[in-house]
Amino acid sequence: MKVFVTGASGGIGSLLVPELLANGHEVLGLARSDASAKKITDSGAGVLRGDVTDPETLRTGAAEADAVVHVAFNHSPDLSRSVADEARAIETFGAALEGTGKALLIASGTPIVPGRLATEEDPSVDTGPLAATPLGRRGRTAQYTLDLAGKGVRSVVVRLPRSVHYRGHRYGFASSLIAAARRTGVSGYVGDGTQRWPAVHHLDAVRLFRLALEQAGPGTVVHAVANEGDPMRSLATVIGEQLGVPVESVPAEQFGPVGAVYAIDQPASSELTREKFGWQPTHPSLLDDLAAGNYPE
Repeated sequence: MKVFVTGASGGIGSLLVPELLANGHEVLGLARSDASAKKITDSGAGVLRGDVTDPETLRTGAAEADAVVHVAFNHSPDLSRSVADEARAIETFGAALEGTGKALLIASGTPIVPGRLATEEDPSVDTGPLAATPLGRRGRTAQYTLDLAGKGVRSVVVRLPRSVHYRGHRYGFASSLIAAARRTGVSGYVGDGTQRWPAVHHLDAVRLFRLALEQAGPGTVVHAVANEGDPMRSLATVIGEQLGVPVESVPAEQFGPVGAVYAIDQPASSELTREKFGWQPTHPSLLDDLAAGNYPE
């Protein structure tokens, strides 16, 4: 099928595009710059020039394709604005795809369920302390996407864990631990560091995106989780060893606006996803990638 991919030159998208092409799909990637366009065309995909904040461009891409995979996200300090831009883009796709039967896959995050592993059956909308935060807004956007199943859209939400990693590239939330350690000279964890973060390798994640695109029915949730949860202290310890800095408990505020989230135990399972799609992660774990060192600036 022909797939319109936003974020096609980004961390996930740049690996998803070749995964789709290698499995017989045609790809149209959104690019807002010459550099992004070249990266996409070099991979063998087509290019639609424009910005993810431009509704007309998004409608054009949706009309030209059989499916839409939205993985664009602006990782800027203004998280509220980034989340709002994401919501508007997905709402634009929802309106454009209504009644077509086409697929819409989006990236979201695994939910936080106190006291146990989060599963694919847990709701996307957070009703706890995060409900009023940007992370809570992302959950509501994910639920909006799932609700499109009742409007003739094959909607799928791929929930990503806290750390989507690839050696020598970004490490998800763990990247903020690396940055803080470099800035302060201390590899920090919050509280006693026993709180767990789930993780997945980029290449395992994009394979699941492709499987879900090909197989998932309307209103499906999948969990791209390889490691159910690594203790934050274990991550900080490996980072401290690689950077040659001490490992200590630090205030949550050291990690910026989402620091409070770092204190919460948030493991997640992918058991149902593995059973349904035959997905088995095969690439290195987050701890293995962090232990390799040579972190990008």
